[in-house]
Order: sequence, then C-alpha cells, then structure tokens
Amino acid sequence: MTIKEIAREAGISKSTVSRVLNNHGYVSAEARKKVEKVIARNVWTPSAAAVTLSKKEGQTIGVVIPEIDNEFYGEVLKGITRVADSLGLSIIYCDTQNDGAKELRYLAALSQQYVRGIIMAPALGYTDPEDFSRLKEALGRLSMPVVILDRDFDYDQLDGVFYQNFESGYLATKALIEAGNRTIGILQGDMELKIARERYRGYEEAMRENGLEIDRRFVLNGRFKVETSYAVVRDMIASGCLPEGFVTCNNRSTIGFLKALTERGLRIGHDIALVGIDDIAVVNSLCPNYSCIARDNAQMGVLAMETLVNRLAEPDQPKSIRVVPAKVCMRGSEKRE
Repeated sequence: MTIKEIAREAGISKSTVSRVLNNHGYVSAEARKKVEKVIARNVWTPSAAAVTLSKKEGQTIGVVIPEIDNEFYGEVLKGITRVADSLGLSIIYCDTQNDGAKELRYLAALSQQYVRGIIMAPALGYTDPEDFSRLKEALGRLSMPVVILDRDFDYDQLDGVFYQNFESGYLATKALIEAGNRTIGILQGDMELKIARERYRGYEEAMRENGLEIDRRFVLNGRFKVETSYAVVRDMIASGCLPEGFVTCNNRSTIGFLKALTERGLRIGHDIALVGIDDIAVVNSLCPNYSCIARDNAQMGVLAMETLVNRLAEPDQPKSIRVVPAKVCMRGSEKRE
C-alpha cells in the first residue's frame, strides 16, 4: 500500500499519515489509531523509499564509476563499502561504461533518489568545452556534495581523492633505467584523460633526466583497453623491432601487453623488461616476476568515503584533496636475463 491508499482507507489526509509514520509533528490520538488499524489490517510497513521521500533525506550514497568490471574499481568499491557499512549507509552503484551521456543521466537520477552525496570517477577527461559545460551544469544542479575519485580533470570546486600519476610514470621508467635498459617504450592510456597525460609526462621526465631519447616507434596508445593494447603491441612485435624495456600505463594495458607477448612466445624479464602501473592479482599468479608501481586501491575508496562524510558533517570546510602514494614493487621483470 502507498501512503495515499492508507490515507484514503483511514479517511484522513496524506500529510497526517506521513506524520504518523515518521513520528514527527502533531497527530490526534484518533487519527493515529485509524492509521494503525489500516496498517494492521493490511500488514503494511513503510518502504525505505517512502520514508526517504517523506523526509527528503536518505541514508544512501551514490557511486558513479566508468568500468565496474575493472579490477581496480572493484577494489576501490570494497573500500567505499567498508566505510559505508560501518556508518549504516547504503550504496547505489552506477556504471557509466565511459559514456558521458550515461554519466549525466545517472547524476540526474541520483539527485531524484535523494542520496546524501556522490562519489564519482568521471567517464571522460572533459577536455571538450561542450562536454565540460554540460557536466558543470549537471554538477551545479545537484544539492548534495560530490567527491571526485581517481580521474582528475580541470575543475577545482570539488573535493577529490587521486593517485600520484606523474610519479607512477616517472618511477616506472626510472626503475627500468636503473636496471640497465636504455631503449624504453611506453604503452599509453587514453590521452583524453588527465591521468594518462600525467603518467606519460612522468615517463618523459625520467627519460630526459637520464639523457635518453624517446623512440616514437615505441610510444604506443592502448587507450587503457585490453584489446587495443594487445593489437598495438602485436603489431610492434610483428615489425621485428622491440625496445629493451616497456612501461604499461594501467592494469588493462598490462594485460593486453602480456597477451601479445605470450602469443609470440616472449617473456617479461627475459626477452623484454617490463614495469607496469597497477598491481594485478591475476598477473602476479601467472607471472611472479611482474614488477609494478602499485597503490592501495581499497584505501582510495576508504579515503573517498571519509572525505564525503567529512563534507556532509562540515559543509563549509575548505576543499579537501587527498593523494594516495605510488609504491615501487620490483620483482624481477624490470631487467632482462
């Protein structure tokens, strides 16, 4: 039954029913008994949505992510859920699939659900002025706080939790150089995203500092996708020309890189050196020598939730930017046998 149906059966107004259900505001003893009789007769209990709508404030957090099937975001969600569970909060997950139009629809839908706040990893890099303008308008219409997660972009009005992207590219390249490699390639991510540009900038800086030239034949764009990364690396191998070492710019780039190598019977740490950005559980199982620049993914989720909760508690506090550090994990693939 809906509140409207209870009101009709009890012969009283919807607002009176709402006051009874929420135990808020004056209600006569007679009206309360009428509502209680209807509820008992129909074994009715108010749904969470009904209570939320009546209070205009719920205990739900919205989480908008671009790739729910990406191991990285799965681990981030564990951290978010850990904090949410400890506070008795529910979570609505939205997967944009890197689609900006879907992202705008989800933001509007979450607003209508009266969520308390939103954690959002943007679908796009928002370098296009029209896309950026639409996102700004959508964010401006929201009446709840938003925390940006992982994918930084040029918008300085929101709290955020990010990774050391420049440092990860720099440290990965430096590790390869220190292991004796001199020709070093990079498997870039989606260069529309600031995180990809920053990781490439770190690679460039490490090469420049060590007086090494960048061979453009070995600067490949895998767009942070497994199949795209696989295809460009496969073509490089087919050309018969390989660098001594390679940096792969995220977990999916690394998987595509390894798929192409395995297909041709090549091994990391033997035929070619590799340092990836992101630790990957399945790769560690198959390639124990896999070297990487890691981060605590679950901790990113914890920090995002803590930042959102702090903003809810103190809406006027200064903007908060928190950064998860890069961690060097060398296991052997940074050098060649």
